[in-house]
Amino acid sequence: MTYFPSGTANEQEVHLRLPDARMLVGDLGVPDSAHGLVVFAHGSGSSRHSPRNRAVAATLWAGGFATLLLDLLTGDEERIDEITRQHRFDIAMLARRLVATVDWASREDELSGLPIGLFGASTGAAAALIAAAQRPAVIKAVVSRGGRPDLAGSALEQVRAPTLLIVGGNDSEVIELNREALDRIPCTKQLEIVPGATHLFEEPGALVQVAAFARQWFQNHLVGAEMHARSV
Repeated sequence: MTYFPSGTANEQEVHLRLPDARMLVGDLGVPDSAHGLVVFAHGSGSSRHSPRNRAVAATLWAGGFATLLLDLLTGDEERIDEITRQHRFDIAMLARRLVATVDWASREDELSGLPIGLFGASTGAAAALIAAAQRPAVIKAVVSRGGRPDLAGSALEQVRAPTLLIVGGNDSEVIELNREALDRIPCTKQLEIVPGATHLFEEPGALVQVAAFARQWFQNHLVGAEMHARSV
């Protein structure tokens, strides 16, 4: 992992080289005395520059969480995906890259002591749940915003990390998909519906509610997990 200074004072741009030599880029923000790391998994054509995910990240950073907003596609892949949309639905590939990122964070000196949570949006939520199923000892909590957890398939029954699904109240089709997925997750879980919100939570105050739900979930299940680990 190579670090580069960025234009945001509290963030560093990080470059992660994958085993196949492809390079992923992300923005890492680590506040003083951070008590958890939340890795963002974007999907459906989004990126680390998504204003919605950056707004949520700012709320988490203010709450004492380190955040890593990572582009799970390379620049070339993103350009292809804008035309073909082939990569955004390659959930297995997105999950592999997310697992690689979590493995790196677990080894990195600055981050290795922090409990890890995942925040997934759209198809990124499915990748987050697959990653949680594959790294149950490392990933302590998952939050999905307007996600497609159903695309995680059989991994849903293997998830052990407390999982929060957040859906807009006017996003009826996605609500039903989330309810069906919730029934299949065997651990601590919750569905929050933001009244009057559509899929992208663009309505006034909707994203504020999303950020508040996410922050509380991670406080309960990342900070709580860290305190429990220290007491035993």
